[in-house]
Amino acid sequence: MSYPILSTVIFLPLAGALVIFLIKRSNEALIKWTALVLSLVTFAASLPLFTGFDKTTANMQFRETYDWIPAWGIKYALGVDGISVLFVLLSTLLTVLCVTVSWNSIKDRTKEFFAALLLIEGSMIGVFCSLDLFLFYIFWEAMLIPMYLLIGVWGGPNRVYAAIKFFLYTLVGSLLMLIGIIVLYFNTGRSFDVLQMMTTNYPYHLQLILFWAFFAAFAVKVPMFPVHTWLPDAHTEAPTAGSVILAGILIKMGAYGFLRFSMPILPEASREMAPVMMVLSVIGIIYGGLICLGQTDIKRLIAYSSVSHMGFVTLGIFALNIQGVQGGILQMINHGIVTGALFLSIGIIYDRTHTRQIADYGGVATVLPVFAAFFMVFTLSSIGLPGTNGFVGEFLIILGGFTASNVMGVLAATGIIVGAAYMLWLYQRVFFLEVNPKVQNHKDMNLRETLTLVPLLLLVFWIGVYPNTFLSFMDVSVQHLIQRVNTAGQPQIAQQIIEVIK
Repeated sequence: MSYPILSTVIFLPLAGALVIFLIKRSNEALIKWTALVLSLVTFAASLPLFTGFDKTTANMQFRETYDWIPAWGIKYALGVDGISVLFVLLSTLLTVLCVTVSWNSIKDRTKEFFAALLLIEGSMIGVFCSLDLFLFYIFWEAMLIPMYLLIGVWGGPNRVYAAIKFFLYTLVGSLLMLIGIIVLYFNTGRSFDVLQMMTTNYPYHLQLILFWAFFAAFAVKVPMFPVHTWLPDAHTEAPTAGSVILAGILIKMGAYGFLRFSMPILPEASREMAPVMMVLSVIGIIYGGLICLGQTDIKRLIAYSSVSHMGFVTLGIFALNIQGVQGGILQMINHGIVTGALFLSIGIIYDRTHTRQIADYGGVATVLPVFAAFFMVFTLSSIGLPGTNGFVGEFLIILGGFTASNVMGVLAATGIIVGAAYMLWLYQRVFFLEVNPKVQNHKDMNLRETLTLVPLLLLVFWIGVYPNTFLSFMDVSVQHLIQRVNTAGQPQIAQQIIEVIK
């Protein structure tokens, strides 16, 4: 390509945030249209990643490398492979939808809200593209502040508590990861080069220590059991756009961290700790599902469902086989699509009723039939109905789980049953039964709201019917990653066995 695609999609939103800050606060229409146009341009600029990606190689593509701070071995290094490219596209798409769904719902500090939204977008894309660990950490921390503000300023009644809890959990984990990054720096010839780290064989005991240092940051972001408690509060209190960003992209950064850093850089430790990670994942799957059954707040229920769904993701990743890892990556995309759509839908109905309590609903399908149809599709996808994207991801993960451990596979499969129970029960209480007076006399979805959900609806069926469009992106990269993990340390182990025999 004739222009640096990755830098463009990172810095266009960041520049857009600056432009919005320069617009007068009173000119809300211009602020909104500027945010929408810039998010659309960023999405359009990211499309060559989809059309021009070479699926036959595991090498990083669309590379950009410049010396940044040579004295410290720091470079501005960007690139994507089959594992990261789809997350960039998902980030640019969901940001557009976040702008449209917030069009009328954000009434105070509009300028700051849309600027924060674009700052988050640029930072998240930077996380998925960074090939320098120092640069990665800068982007990782950069998205923390605008997300904190999104929850703390435009959130619900308990927004300050939720924002501080989110900030503290993330900050503590990030500081432990920073220590791990510094240790890696000194053990890689004073270099932050991720690709160099992937080809360096670190001592086994050092790998174990670093694995848990990175785990502190990545597990909190996923979030894995038992460091998940910040998520329901953050989701519940965040504005609709904040919940979509949290569910659609931000929590994927933790699972992406395991794939990009823990597994290829610390392969022996990842292989050794895989059983522990699978157990924690299965606990999260079952625990998250059971907690959903007791929720009375519709938004909090969907938030806890993310704990269960992301448990499937980490189970697939640490099954350490091709089916499991591909299923985990695809399920991250699926979860971003479906749970993002569910939060968008909740925001649409909340703008009308101003309540999130399930008991305040009932008979919505009678009053808002188009909205009910959209929500039904996303509900069925969430429980993994064949023909939807949710089925493909969960099938591959369960297949990979059974390959790694029959017990883990069976226990994970029970989570699908629990998931069907809480989602269908939610749909029954909200959309069927008698019409609640609180939902009467409301208009169905308008054109803007419909156009917001249509792209995600199309993706539900596109991935569900023909998943190879997306699986083909990651196939070679996943094979390369699995080979790296499964072969690391084998020659040394074989040599030790020979020594013992002698």
